Amino acid sequence: MKNLIATVSTTAVCFALAVFVALPSIAQVPDDHPAADPADVESVDAIIAAVYDVISGPAGQERDWDRFKSLFRPDAKIIPSGMRQDGQLYIRYMGLQEYVDVANPQFLSAGFFEVEIFRVQEEYGQIVHLFSTYESRRNADDEKPFTRGINSFQLINDGNRWWVVNIFFQGESPSAPIPAKYLPKG
Repeated sequence: MKNLIATVSTTAVCFALAVFVALPSIAQVPDDHPAADPADVESVDAIIAAVYDVISGPAGQERDWDRFKSLFRPDAKIIPSGMRQDGQLYIRYMGLQEYVDVANPQFLSAGFFEVEIFRVQEEYGQIVHLFSTYESRRNADDEKPFTRGINSFQLINDGNRWWVVNIFFQGESPSAPIPAKYLPKG
């Protein structure tokens, strides 16, 4: 029995080490990935502000998609989710280019300005998770948003800068109103 426990323990350690060694380093970014403006990625606040800034603009204005991509890990996902009109849950996993291909025509045909109105942030080591409650408007000065929701950001700091790993989001709906704990107080 003692030999079996030692064998299982040794096997588990070897397996964990093999998986760890086989994982790519966070520093490995393809040469053709756009470089970020250091000011955009120097802090959590800066990278979140940059994400909202780069997707916002009036109808007809081309977004700076290289800046957008520079904020994200090359393998990051943009993941919209929610309820369809028929009550069925949907979720879609998009790479950065797929998101650009889907969003760009919409942004060119209609203005889109998204701002963070509240944040709940958790941190551990080099990772940060935050719920960023947003409001979206067609014009920056519209009195009321046409939609609200929560962006769930996963971020990592590689020792040099912050990266967006994923954004998983859901828009508010009658069946899923934003809870008070994720809204500004007062």
